[in-house]
Amino acid sequence: MREYLLLLPIIFIFHDMEEIAGFIWFFKRNPYLFERFPKTMNPYRGLTHEGFALAVYEEFIPFFGISLLAYYFPNDILYGLWFGIFMALAGHFVIHIGHTVYIRKYIPCFITSAICLPVSILILVKCVPLMTFNVVTIISIAASVVLMNVNLKLCHRLFRFINKKIKADPAQMRPLPETAD
Repeated sequence: MREYLLLLPIIFIFHDMEEIAGFIWFFKRNPYLFERFPKTMNPYRGLTHEGFALAVYEEFIPFFGISLLAYYFPNDILYGLWFGIFMALAGHFVIHIGHTVYIRKYIPCFITSAICLPVSILILVKCVPLMTFNVVTIISIAASVVLMNVNLKLCHRLFRFINKKIKADPAQMRPLPETAD
């Protein structure tokens, strides 16, 4: 089981780097999507690189933290939390693929979702026989899936808060002075 634990944060980083690199660019070039899909798109209205990157960083903490704890202190609770977080990430990939199919347009997260989904499923399937599925593990899995959904809502609030702060004080976004090389 240990050989799979640190793959979770690696897969998360691989996927979210595509999102960080492409989401702002995508939203600026496709503003009609905000009117066409207001419920899905409104949380991303006015998104800044700073706000989104900070939200991704906050989201990374449980992925890395639980993986590291499970690696060094193996037990049913931590394995269950890790497994549930991995399941939530795989579900996240399915949602991104579904969004791309639904709007019939490339979304910056589709490529890594298409790559990471089968790898994630394979890892989860390989871990099932290595785990002890008892009441504690099942509760841990369910709790981590719920907590990851709550954490996603927190990330959305965080990037909206940062976006408002940046827009309220444009001096924070002042370019660095040029220096002679």
